[in-house]
Order: sequence, then C-alpha cells, then structure tokens
Amino acid sequence: MNLPTADFGAMLAIVIMGAVSYLTRAGGVLIMSWVPIGPRVQRFINAMAGSVLVAVIMPMALDGDTAARLALVTTTTVMLTTGKTLAAIATGMATAACWRLAFG
Repeated sequence: MNLPTADFGAMLAIVIMGAVSYLTRAGGVLIMSWVPIGPRVQRFINAMAGSVLVAVIMPMALDGDTAARLALVTTTTVMLTTGKTLAAIATGMATAACWRLAFG
C-alpha cells in the first residue's frame, strides 16, 4: 500500500493503525474467551509477558544512551526492592529525565 504523506495520507495511516490495533486487542479477547484457562495456558501467558518485556527492554539496554541504561537500572532496582510497578516506572522516567537535563 502506498499512501501519500500529505495531511490526508498521514491521517489515513493513523486511522488504519488504530483500527488494526483495536481489532488485534478485541480479537485476542474474543479468542481467549473460548480458551479454558488451565495451568498450561497460564504458564504460556506468563511466559509471553516476560518475552514481550525482554523484547522491549533489550534493544534499549544494548543500544541506548547512558540515560536509558541508568533508567533501566533504577527501574529494576526499585521494582525488586519495593515490588511497586508504578513507582519503578516513575523513578526510571525521572532518572532519564534528570540525566538528560543535566548532561544533555
């Protein structure tokens, strides 16, 4: 598909991406409503969550700048010590922001 990059083409691309995202989520909910959640399915779901997390974090850890790496270390430390996800995310974001403000 070849979309023009003018205003209409950009808006059409955003609408198409939004529709695909929604259909993916709705389809997953619909499909999972027919699957009994047993121990095997539960293990699969838990493993997938970790896999997605690693897939998102590893490129940042390998190719990120100092601020990104410090944010990862801070987030991991806060999560392991407190177990509070929101606090860990907020601390990681604050660490990256402060580093970038201080050192550009």
